[in-house]
Amino acid sequence: MINPAYHQAEFLISAATLKGLPPEQGREVAFAGRSNAGKSSAINTLCRQRALARTSKTPGRTQLINFFALDDTRRLVDLPGYGYAKVPEAMRRRWGQLMSAYLAQRACLRGLVLVMDIRHPLTPHDWQMIGWAHARQLPLHVLLTKSDKLKRGPMMDTVRRVARALGDDGVTATVQPFSALKKQGVEDVHGVLDCWLFDDTDGAADGGG
Repeated sequence: MINPAYHQAEFLISAATLKGLPPEQGREVAFAGRSNAGKSSAINTLCRQRALARTSKTPGRTQLINFFALDDTRRLVDLPGYGYAKVPEAMRRRWGQLMSAYLAQRACLRGLVLVMDIRHPLTPHDWQMIGWAHARQLPLHVLLTKSDKLKRGPMMDTVRRVARALGDDGVTATVQPFSALKKQGVEDVHGVLDCWLFDDTDGAADGGG
C-alpha cells in the first residue's frame, strides 16, 4: 500500500542560496537530473499531483532548490536541472556550486534520486552528480525515465548496462526503469523513499544535524 503522505505533499519553500534552506531537521530526499530528463514529471507522478513540481517545455527553468513537505519532518527536494546548453555559463557554475554545497553539507539529507532519460544515461553531468553523492557516501537510486520509449528488451539492457557501469566505478546504487506517462515503476520508487524517509530503525537521525 502506498504511503498517503506522498499524495499530501505540499510546496514548502524555494531557496537560491544555502542560507535560504529550511531548518536542519527531519529527513529529506533530493531529486537531481538533466533539465530534460523528466525530473519534475517524476515527482508529480510519485505524489499523484499534476503541478506540484513545475514542468516546462523550456528546459533549464528550475533555478532554485524547491522543497515539498510530506509532513512536519519529511521533505522531497527538487534540485536545479543541469546540462542545458542554452543556460549561461555563469548560471551553470552557480547552480553547480549550490548543488555541490547542498549535497555535501545538508545533514538531514537521506538519499539522492538521480533522474536520467533512459535513452541518454550517464552523461558527464550525471557522473559529476554521482561523484558528489559517492564522496558523501549518500545512498543513490537511479531513475531511468521515459522507459515507455523503449521496448522491454532494450529497456532492461539499459538498466543492466547502467548498473554495471556504476559498479565498475565502485559506486553502490539501485537502478530502475520509470515512466511518468505510463505510471510504471511508481511502487518501486516509493519503496526506496519509504526506506530513506520512514524507516524508524534510524530514528536517532530524525533530529537532523
